[in-house]
Amino acid sequence: MSWQQLGAQTFELGESPFWHPHEQTLYWVDIPGKKILRANVYMGTVQAWDMPSEPGCIAPAASGGLVIALRHGVFRAREWGGALEHVVTLPYDTATVRANDGKCDALGRFWVGTIDEPKASHAAALFSIDCRSGTPVVARQAGDALTANGLAWSPDNRTLYWADTPNHVVHAWDYDLAGNTLSAHRAFQQCAPKPAGWSFDNTAYAGRPDGAAVDVQGNYYTAMFEGRRLCKFAPDGRLLAEIATPAQCPTMPCLGGEDLKTLYLTTARHGRSAEELDRFPPSGGVFSMRVDVPGLPVNFFVD
Repeated sequence: MSWQQLGAQTFELGESPFWHPHEQTLYWVDIPGKKILRANVYMGTVQAWDMPSEPGCIAPAASGGLVIALRHGVFRAREWGGALEHVVTLPYDTATVRANDGKCDALGRFWVGTIDEPKASHAAALFSIDCRSGTPVVARQAGDALTANGLAWSPDNRTLYWADTPNHVVHAWDYDLAGNTLSAHRAFQQCAPKPAGWSFDNTAYAGRPDGAAVDVQGNYYTAMFEGRRLCKFAPDGRLLAEIATPAQCPTMPCLGGEDLKTLYLTTARHGRSAEELDRFPPSGGVFSMRVDVPGLPVNFFVD
């Protein structure tokens, strides 16, 4: 297995990739770049759409277009480049907290995690937004975190995963899809902390869990930020594989392509040292490789 870069472009902090099955395109965001991006992976062309504030996550909508979590609220766009229609404002202080990792569940609710930027008060939380009745219903599902990441569901929708990146932990809960409730919390993975005085040439550090994806066998792929690797865990928590990445800071995987057997990966270059970027010039690029087990199709937002 080897990685292929999607074009030669790099971005500041790629996140929230998903494969759109109707368009056969790959979508993702550049958070500090304040852009939503989409690529025709067959042609190698990328389109960019500027946002008024940082986009943390996006998902396709069943009725067309996207649902978008920006720093200052959740919005709907009915088409690419279209008007942003306000859906709801989440209950957090936008001066210190913004939207981060998120996606939709199997019934079309949009889940948005947040990041506590000062890393001072464990203000990050996870919200679900249900717009199926026409009026948004917001529920705070979990909290007391620093950086929400790693959101994913098992193939049977009975387990929900959620990571708190600076605390090096991936949480898991039993999930009731119909009732939209979490129970039986446990730690799915507790990774070793970052060593004091760490530098990028210290390969002993495995990194910390960032964005994630699940395949049809229930295996959980997580990007290990600063760890230069992608980890694949079995549903019982066993480490099945470590896949070296072409950037020190992988951010989020997704599975796509016509057969859902192409593993895509976003990466970061924002805030990285000149020495690190000299060692890993394609940092911030989007990469792909073929895998044997297909992924789960993206869930669509329903409103």
